[in-house]
Amino acid sequence: MSGEEFVPLSLTPLLIGIFAAVACALPGNFLVLRRQALIGDAISHVVLPGIVVAFLISGVIAAWPMMLGAAGAAVVAVVLIEAIRRLGRIEPGAAMGVVFTTMFAGGVLLLEQTDTSTVHLDVEHALYGNLESLIWLDATGWASLWDAEALAGLPVELPRMFVTLIGVILFTWLLWRPLKLSTFDEGFARTVGIRTNLLGLALVIVAAIAAVAAFDAVGSIIVIAMFICPPAAARMMTNQLEGQVAWSVIFAVISAVSGYILAGYGPLWLGGADAVSAAGMIATTSGLILALAAIFGPCRTRTGAPSQA
Repeated sequence: MSGEEFVPLSLTPLLIGIFAAVACALPGNFLVLRRQALIGDAISHVVLPGIVVAFLISGVIAAWPMMLGAAGAAVVAVVLIEAIRRLGRIEPGAAMGVVFTTMFAGGVLLLEQTDTSTVHLDVEHALYGNLESLIWLDATGWASLWDAEALAGLPVELPRMFVTLIGVILFTWLLWRPLKLSTFDEGFARTVGIRTNLLGLALVIVAAIAAVAAFDAVGSIIVIAMFICPPAAARMMTNQLEGQVAWSVIFAVISAVSGYILAGYGPLWLGGADAVSAAGMIATTSGLILALAAIFGPCRTRTGAPSQA
């Protein structure tokens, strides 16, 4: 494929997929190590009613109202999970399951009962996103990357996802030591003055922001897969936290790139006539990487969390 075809048709959706995958995988590492991987699943579900309510209040599909709505929904979900766990005295996984299925179902009902389909906010977009349609119509080739007029026509999802990724990276970098200490030894972290409850809530909110930024472009399928699969696969490759984070980023990028390519060309290589969902193929690829890591990963038979060193 020449630059005249690749840049307008494939560059932006590919970059959006990569940015979304990495932005979800980074906080996913700490969720997996804290044995809270289902919170990533829950977040990808509970942001839906938050997004719909934000649209109903503001009347527009815009980044800040959507992110505020998603963050608010995530906080509500965390509070409900903790309340159900404490009052009902049931294990956390069951509490998460009750909350995220109920809130997701509520979001679906809101979508069906309100006129949101006219602004491309519907159940299909919530599940699959619209990655394939995020093409750069004003681009004519690689030279468009330096053309201010062409850059003005970039899909808004690309700069939004890029800014979100930068924010997630900064959060992880600035709070690396507190996140590391509270993940491995919460009791010790409290003794040195780290407010672990507040830090845990901040981690959930950051994950929610990453989820909602990716939601419109890639849907909940990729969000769920990227929160869990790359970090879980990376955990089987190393016993060092820094190495795990690096491996998770590598796996996230490989999943996004290979999944997007296979979605477009895989069926043609096998004699099919139509492409398949990019979101579904990216999630499938991340699952295959996890399966390979479970079979061949050097740390697959070890137990416990990675070393702090």
